Amino acid sequence: MSDDDDWFEAALRDVEESDGESTGNATEESEDGTEVTGKNAEVPDASATDADAPGTEPVTDTSAVKTSDDTTADEPNADDVPLFDDDFASAFASAPGTGGDSEPDFGDGGGFDAGGFDGAGESGGFGNGDGGSFDDEAFESAIPRIDIGIDGLDSMIQGGVPERTLMVAIGGAGTGKTTFGLQFLNHALSNGESAVYVTLEESHERIVDSATEKGWPYDEYIEEGKLAVVDLDPIEMANSLSSIRSELPELVRDFGASRLVLDSVSLLEMMYQGQSTRRNEIYDFTRSLKEAGVTTMLTSEASDENPYSSRHGIIEYLTDAVFVLRYVRSTDDFIETRLAVEIQKIRDANHSRDIKPYDITDEGISVYQQANLF
Repeated sequence: MSDDDDWFEAALRDVEESDGESTGNATEESEDGTEVTGKNAEVPDASATDADAPGTEPVTDTSAVKTSDDTTADEPNADDVPLFDDDFASAFASAPGTGGDSEPDFGDGGGFDAGGFDGAGESGGFGNGDGGSFDDEAFESAIPRIDIGIDGLDSMIQGGVPERTLMVAIGGAGTGKTTFGLQFLNHALSNGESAVYVTLEESHERIVDSATEKGWPYDEYIEEGKLAVVDLDPIEMANSLSSIRSELPELVRDFGASRLVLDSVSLLEMMYQGQSTRRNEIYDFTRSLKEAGVTTMLTSEASDENPYSSRHGIIEYLTDAVFVLRYVRSTDDFIETRLAVEIQKIRDANHSRDIKPYDITDEGISVYQQANLF
């Protein structure tokens, strides 16, 4: 992508000019000899973390950080290894030039019907239950509405989700949280809008590959300057969260994004000790997302004890909408496990309270709104 097409560099220059700072890009050389391009600002010292702020205690011990496979990362010596080499704005600026989540497919297994899991039916073999009908009358409101972009799920939301809503998809491993976020952004991108994907869990290349495998041309969106995929280390983000909170809204507005995904907020929550500190930090961060003026989707791991709750039981209270993705089994048949989605809440919108089955296919998530689980 040419310099003229690099929207992020232009956005950063505008931010620097408005703040009275010098413009242009600085090229630095890292310890391994590679060049790092970013704005003309000093790279934050690893010791200068949010721990200096009252009540904030970011965790630098990566033994507490779990990967998506629940493995434990090696513990670096915080005194010897810098926590991060670049600030958030630089990572954001370089995202388009850099460079999934595979979920099980149920194939053509048994279907759902009104009494259980063993019925034969249409719409992907999920039976002929009639509990999936919804009132077609839109929710009367002056608030602009948008579709999420997932077949069946949008029909469960009468009139669409209010713009600038902060949402979270909660689920266990393999329930399709990353696919949910990718599909949510693709709906806007395919309509000519711009979007930002921030991942704390996967690499830039893995996110792009996962999307393109499902037929969503994320690589083309990046080349066109419509999409930014920013991969950040959760420790780096936690220790620079204060600057990220101040930079993110303006950077997103300058980029012209209408939607943003953060995958996953659970890794960020793990960086803080103590429930009160964790809640305060996540609250301030979600508030900055709302200030960005975009419709935001967060993903969160489910609690081990309760599939309807997030891992730390915080984010569902700070968001405007909550979608729960989970596994279900029939009481009579333990041979096959199914996936089901439930809408816990959407502020300022009418929605179905039903629990509906869904599949993750090579084209994304599809919810079977005309099928019943029970």
